[in-house]
Amino acid sequence: MKKSVSLLLVLLLSLGFAGLASAHVTVQPGSVPAGSYQVFTVRVPSEKDAATTQVKVAIPDGVNISRFEPKPEWTYEIEKGAEDKIVSVTWKATGNGLGATEFGEFRMQGKVADDAKELSWKAYQTYSDGEVVEWTGAPDADKPASITTVTAATGDGHGDGHGASSGAAAASSDANDEGGRDTLTLSLAIAGLAAGVLALIVAIVRKPKRG
Repeated sequence: MKKSVSLLLVLLLSLGFAGLASAHVTVQPGSVPAGSYQVFTVRVPSEKDAATTQVKVAIPDGVNISRFEPKPEWTYEIEKGAEDKIVSVTWKATGNGLGATEFGEFRMQGKVADDAKELSWKAYQTYSDGEVVEWTGAPDADKPASITTVTAATGDGHGDGHGASSGAAAASSDANDEGGRDTLTLSLAIAGLAAGVLALIVAIVRKPKRG
């Protein structure tokens, strides 16, 4: 009995630490082809009671960001460097920001360089109490920068699509997920109906005959 309780406690602690380890500012997708147009999503969880009110992301040299998705109750400011390239973007809350149990996603679009190998996204998360958490460390650090691996070019990302390929793939994936859920729901409904009919038949068969 004690051994079972100990194993249960270890499991719960492991899950707790895993949850803490995953509560980082990250940029998705985690892997992209060189030379492709992509939509990058910055996912920001709040990790304390104070609200997250500002998020700054430094744009890596290996990607040229050109567009940002509007987000209700947030504004954004961009900073440009040499050759008019966007080198950072800062989102600022116009309302309450992200509370202790909340997270937010900020989307931007751009083209990965043909010679890029890895994109390291350094992020700076500001809380309403003034604390700034710097997600700039190595992958094994307590506060790591998010890394996007760049793979060999596929040729599908070139042209004027500006993310159309990745968007179509995402839409196709969503459609497949919806179709799978619909099929599963239908299968469960049919199985439930069949079980009910079978139970009714068994009840009728077993019903004692009156003399």
